[in-house]
This record gives sequence, structure tokens and C-alpha cells, in this order.
Amino acid sequence: MPIPDYQSCMLPLLRYAADSQEHQLKDAAQRLAQDFKLTSEEVSEFLPSGQQPVFINRIGWARTYLKKAGLLISPRRGYFQITDRGRAVVQESPREINVKYLERFPEFLEFRTGRKEGSVEDSSSQPDIEQTPSQTPHEALETAYERLRLELAGEILQTLKASDPVLFENIVVELLVKMGYGGSRKDAGKAIGRSGDEGIDGIIKEDHLGLDSIYIQAKRWEATIGRPEIQKFAGALQGQRARKGIFITTSDFSKEASEYVSRIDSKIVLIDGKTLARLMIDFGVGVTTVAAYEVKKLDSDYFAEG
Repeated sequence: MPIPDYQSCMLPLLRYAADSQEHQLKDAAQRLAQDFKLTSEEVSEFLPSGQQPVFINRIGWARTYLKKAGLLISPRRGYFQITDRGRAVVQESPREINVKYLERFPEFLEFRTGRKEGSVEDSSSQPDIEQTPSQTPHEALETAYERLRLELAGEILQTLKASDPVLFENIVVELLVKMGYGGSRKDAGKAIGRSGDEGIDGIIKEDHLGLDSIYIQAKRWEATIGRPEIQKFAGALQGQRARKGIFITTSDFSKEASEYVSRIDSKIVLIDGKTLARLMIDFGVGVTTVAAYEVKKLDSDYFAEG
């Protein structure tokens, strides 16, 4: 079954805490994962940022919302416990607990709207209450971020395909330098395009000391690159007694090409158009920052008694 959303976790989490004992989130997650019959793969699935498992994140937000509604409390750091109000809710045996259900509690409504009950503040200036959100705030933020990245990557790739060949080579060099290869930008600039034959477009240092060299093939192509092109590049590497190469393209590689590089002695890294665009975003090549948002959390140590 799919991983339940955070609202679906609210009632099971409250029932789990109904024994009035103090519980840790990791124990609750383990128990609820069994109740929901989640597979190990589902439990191990991470958010797009890779910072936290999706299920743990959803259980955590379910706990937060129940606490804001006064159904759970944190008796001490890292633990949660049911309240008298929470026990009363469990005894009511509701079919489900969701955001709409929690709106009956003034504390939760204040948390969601930023207004106290009975406030005459202009409601148009306040955020709307989501009726049936299926994502936690973290998930919504990361999903929006990933969508923006995908749109930007698409724009980058389209621009690369229409760029001048020399500009494309310079972009490849700048990216590799930003990634830590090639020594200085000046050294790397001399290396690219030096060969121009035998299927090699350039040579770049592997590190600042130049202990090894990496041979480059950079192609602005539309068609899928198959095994023959990669074999030609591998042969060029052997002709130079080179062990390492990078084949970069604006298109993609066939399955046969990918399988071929996994079986040969030379180490060849294949970078397709989508990967190239993502790397340019990650290392700040050809892009500019419009806005930056910091996501912060409470520093429990700061408030701990010394």
C-alpha cells in the first residue's frame, strides 16, 4: 500500500499514545509501519532532499498537529504523551482525525490561522486553511522546489542545444572546474579542444596537482547516443593510454552504451542532458539565485536547563 499521508497517521498515533505512557517518535513510527503493513522499501523512502524518510516526516507532522490541538504534549525532550483531551477524543471513537476535525480546538485554529478565536483581524491577510492537505509542509516545500528545478533544468537543456559549439565546450569546462577538476579555470581552458581528433574533444586535469588526466567528449546532440560512439571514445582513450574519460551530451545514452562502459577496463562516466542540467544548477553554472529560503527548527539544546 502507498505510504499514508500525515492526516491518516493522526488517529493511529493518538491511539498508540492512549496508554498514557511517554513515547518516542521512532518507536511510534515502527509500530505504525507494522499497522499500515508498509514494506521496508516504503519505510526507507526519503524526501527529495534525502534529509529524512517520508514516513518519519509524516508521523512527525501528525504529532505536531495533535500537539497544537492539545491532544498530545511533550513531557520531556524527544518524547510525547497523550493529554486528558486526547484520551477523551480516543473514547469518542472518531472514524478519522484530520485537519478539519482539529479545527474544533481553538489552539489549533490559532496555530493554523495566526488569529485567536474571536479576533476581528482582516481574514484576507491570513493564510487560507487547507481543507484536505495530503502533504506535510516539508513535502509541499520540497515538491515545489523539485518542480522549479525540473522546469529550470528543461530551460537549461533547451538553451544548451541551441548554443554555439565553442560556448558549449566552455560551459563544460566551467562546470568541471566548479566540480573540482581541471586545476585553475585558465589551465582547464587551455586543455579543452586541444586534441580535436580521435574522438577526443579535450583533456582536463583530474585535480589541482595534475596527478592524472581526464579525456573529454562533449557533444550537442539530439539523437540517443549508442554503443558505437562510446566504443569509438573508448578506443581513443586506449590510443592515448588514458584510463579515464567523460562523455557529455545534451541528449541521452542507449541501454547498450551504458552496459558497455560498465564492462570495460577504462573508467568512462556518461553524463546525459538531464544530468548535465542538474549539475549546472547544483554548481551554479549558467544560473542565478532569485531567492533563498532557510528552513529552521527549534534548537532544543538552547532551551535545555544547564
